[in-house]
Amino acid sequence: MKRLFDLVIAVPVFLVSAPIIFLVACLVRLESKGSPIFVQIRVGQNGRLFKIYKIRSMRQGTPNLATHDSQKSDITKVGRFIRLSKLDELPQLLNVIAGHMSLVGPRPCLPTQTALIEARQKTQVDGLLPGITGISQVRGIDMSNPERLALSDADYLGRSSLWLDMKLCFATVFGKSHFQL
Repeated sequence: MKRLFDLVIAVPVFLVSAPIIFLVACLVRLESKGSPIFVQIRVGQNGRLFKIYKIRSMRQGTPNLATHDSQKSDITKVGRFIRLSKLDELPQLLNVIAGHMSLVGPRPCLPTQTALIEARQKTQVDGLLPGITGISQVRGIDMSNPERLALSDADYLGRSSLWLDMKLCFATVFGKSHFQL
């Protein structure tokens, strides 16, 4: 049921957002050289590596670090806007369509984030498909606290349902204050 939910939402949203992705990619390219699409290796379900797609929000040549470890000065002007508006996440719909990700699940981490990988293994969260959004994102928990993040994602694992996924998607788009999680 979750896969069907992902496809029913991801395919039309991607088709509708394709012109927006193109426009934002053009703005990124106008501001800085290099590909406007950012491709990075991430850890997926059961530790499988996959390529994640995002619109590039950082300057070309920025070190391959987790967002919380990056310098704010590495983010471009357009990048600040697309991060705030979450437009940089739209290409991940391709990851959902391909089956590497789900709309809702734990955020995929970098292979170098070993503390988070280990914490997710302990809580069995690593068995989930990673998501574009998730309970931890809605709660404002980032990857800088691996244990807390894994426990929050484990809470999602224990309560996972189509209804919770819908609530998390709406909370991501419209703000968490409208929803009890």
